[in-house]
Amino acid sequence: MQVFKFGGASIQDADRIRNMGKIITNFKNEKILIVISALGKTTNALEKVAIAFMQNNLEEAKQLFSFLEIEHNALAQDLMPENEAKICIANLQQIYAEADWILHDTPVREADYYYDQLVCLGEIMSTTLIYHFFKHLQLSACWQDVRDIFRTDTTWREAKIDWPITQENVTKLVAPKFNNYDFVITQGFIGCTDENESTTLGREGSDYSAAVFANMLNARNISIWKDVKGLLSGDPKIFTDVLEIKEISYYEVIEMAYYGAQVIHPKTIKPLQNKNIPLYVKCFLDAAIPGTAIVSDLPNANYPPILVLKKNQTLLQIFTKDFSFITDDKLSEIYHTFHEHNTHINIIQNAAISFLACIDDNKIKIDALYKALENDYKILRNDNVELLTIRHYTPAAIEKYIGNKNVILEQKSRHTVQVVFKGEV
Repeated sequence: MQVFKFGGASIQDADRIRNMGKIITNFKNEKILIVISALGKTTNALEKVAIAFMQNNLEEAKQLFSFLEIEHNALAQDLMPENEAKICIANLQQIYAEADWILHDTPVREADYYYDQLVCLGEIMSTTLIYHFFKHLQLSACWQDVRDIFRTDTTWREAKIDWPITQENVTKLVAPKFNNYDFVITQGFIGCTDENESTTLGREGSDYSAAVFANMLNARNISIWKDVKGLLSGDPKIFTDVLEIKEISYYEVIEMAYYGAQVIHPKTIKPLQNKNIPLYVKCFLDAAIPGTAIVSDLPNANYPPILVLKKNQTLLQIFTKDFSFITDDKLSEIYHTFHEHNTHINIIQNAAISFLACIDDNKIKIDALYKALENDYKILRNDNVELLTIRHYTPAAIEKYIGNKNVILEQKSRHTVQVVFKGEV
């Protein structure tokens, strides 16, 4: 049994949905659980619906949602004959009614609660549409509402999965479906509380959902289908000579993500690592491309220099006003202040009476940090700096990508060099 995950870009229009159908058709008679995101920019559109609703602009919220209804109905009519499209649209209407029920109310709860109730419908709509398209293709498929499977807490927008209950639901409600069907279509990113209230799982929730299913179903592997050939050694929009990475370890992917690379999120890796399940990054534009295999361990791997650039950074230099040393207690105090203000430190360095921290340029957070620290510390800052990380650096890579740049902070370990600098790469 395998798990496939298709993101919004892979199903953003009728042609790409047809392409997805061709990919799945090549796996007839195999057992695959398919996790699907919302279509294209649907999540962004639903966020606007939620904002309008919370601002009591109910008519605007309804109008914004009606655009999504039109889009999904039009896709059904494009993808299927008229009689099949009518059945699909009738099922979609039940989901539209769920949104209509919310949007006819007056908001009385917190914004994040309503965000989850509305945004989750993107995945429900996309999977309903694709389920009917699969039926049109005569694929052996069924549809599963993941809200009946993934039990979560009530941390709206960042819900945590209750693993024992969810495992029980997967075993009782999902696994048996493969006795009658080749494909089970379900949603990523969403879950449900024990009070039957929808939740969302936070950043990269769809990939994480697929990994949870793979873990609980003891899948042979998981494939995440993207619009790239596989993982690359850097962002091709920034670096012109990046290389494809054919194989990479869980550990290396987590390191890349930590330094800011837009790769697989670490929370997706953990459920796979626990059961040693390989993850493949595949290209939905050309399924014949091998892609990248992410596996448990590659002790003899020979990686190229891996490049990660974070722009829009600010380097803060924090000095003690009384010239006292930055000792463990002061470090703890400074760390606590950053944590209280939900500010992630991308690179740190401390000297006798100073502490340097490179952070994302966020005026609100930086102003709050100043206010919290200014009584005891003097703070200097360098704005508009960039942070370049080179994993598995070589002398040639350092010369090429760092060279004569105006470096204002550098750190180097056995495998990684990081520099904060002003100017372009």
